[in-house]
Amino acid sequence: MASSQPLEFGHDDRKQIYEYVERHGAVDPDDTRRHLGIEPGAFRHHVAILKRDGRLEEADGTLRVTIDAGAEEEYVADDLEFHIRPARQEDLTGIIGAIRQVAEEKTYIEAESVADEIDHQEALLRHNELESRMFFVATVDDEVVGWVHIHAPELEKLSHTAELTVGVIEEYRGHGIGSHLLSRGLEWAGANGYERVYQSVPSSNDDAIAFLEDHDWEIEAIREDHYKLDGRYVDEVMMALEL
Repeated sequence: MASSQPLEFGHDDRKQIYEYVERHGAVDPDDTRRHLGIEPGAFRHHVAILKRDGRLEEADGTLRVTIDAGAEEEYVADDLEFHIRPARQEDLTGIIGAIRQVAEEKTYIEAESVADEIDHQEALLRHNELESRMFFVATVDDEVVGWVHIHAPELEKLSHTAELTVGVIEEYRGHGIGSHLLSRGLEWAGANGYERVYQSVPSSNDDAIAFLEDHDWEIEAIREDHYKLDGRYVDEVMMALEL
């Protein structure tokens, strides 16, 4: 996925279908066909080609972009059973809620901006000529309790780097969920050609900084007084990990 090469489709209608699905996350095929004004037989043909080429898949009666991100994993820690899996469009609301809760607790500004963006776009996973965005979620009883997010612009000069955010809501910390999420996100980033991941954290978020340092992230730079939180200036701690 970490490629700045333009996506090739071989036909304008196929390109339109892919871009519409990618932009909306999960769509009804008939609604998509009508919106794009493509004749039914031609639409079915183009969708079949997109499926054959691994660009689109159909699940629960909706079309969505195909992103190969592995299987669901099950863990048990301290009698808590949780699952780590690739996110689906249906997780959008749960992810936004988890991010906003964590951001509110610990002032996680980068993650909060991610929540604002996906809430505005209403599309969770992205893969187009401008950007790639992937999420994995941790769930307990099918409820999202944590996430890891990897985002990268599809620019040749930056194609080896990606921004990562990770978090777990307070009630479920201390069971290793964050470590498993981080590991899954880093595994995916490495498998998709990224060489370096980074993120920024306010210096007041001691827990996040300590968590990342415990997982071999390094502080690369500090921008003094970069944030203004509750009327107080706070430094930005810029952290990164080489894969």
